[in-house]
Amino acid sequence: MLLRGFGRLAVVVLGVSMMALMPTPLAQAKPDTTGAGTRVAIGDSVMLGARWNLLNRRDFTLVDAVVSRQAATGPGILRKLGRRLPQNVIVHLGTNGSYPIETCKQLVQAAGPTRKVFLVTIKVPRLWEPVNNKMLRRCEARFPADQVHIVDWNWAASRHAAEWLYDDGAHLRPAGARAFARIMNEAIARAYPPLVKPGPGPV
Repeated sequence: MLLRGFGRLAVVVLGVSMMALMPTPLAQAKPDTTGAGTRVAIGDSVMLGARWNLLNRRDFTLVDAVVSRQAATGPGILRKLGRRLPQNVIVHLGTNGSYPIETCKQLVQAAGPTRKVFLVTIKVPRLWEPVNNKMLRRCEARFPADQVHIVDWNWAASRHAAEWLYDDGAHLRPAGARAFARIMNEAIARAYPPLVKPGPGPV
């Protein structure tokens, strides 16, 4: 009996010792945006509805959004900004008409290989909506995964259309403007590696 009791005690002590040798758990990973830098946004009247919501969030330096803007103007806008372009470039074009893949490729090339470009899908009840959104995904596939990212505004807005969009099915109500700004910032955060902090050490 004494020996069996001693054996059980030894197993318990060994188990505690093994637990002490195990690596400490890692804290929950969160996006590390310390190196994300500043950001600009280029868009049309949909983005214009969220301009102040974007500028009120951290690190936005420019929101260039105007009514009836065509996608063809995008590459020229980025070339004009040139070296003033920050690390992150959000582009929401295509609401007002066709958006050829060559225009999209020129836009990404104008941003440069060292920057991250976030292509935002469109939500507008027009025949070109699915065409332009499909093109954006094809454009994304032409570039390195860490350079170009899709932000699926169409998916999000379609699920909250009554709350976020006016009756035209495209432009932003106040709740939609807040959601748009939040989704853009979340997309940038996801594009950066997680920040992993070690958990507390053994006591």
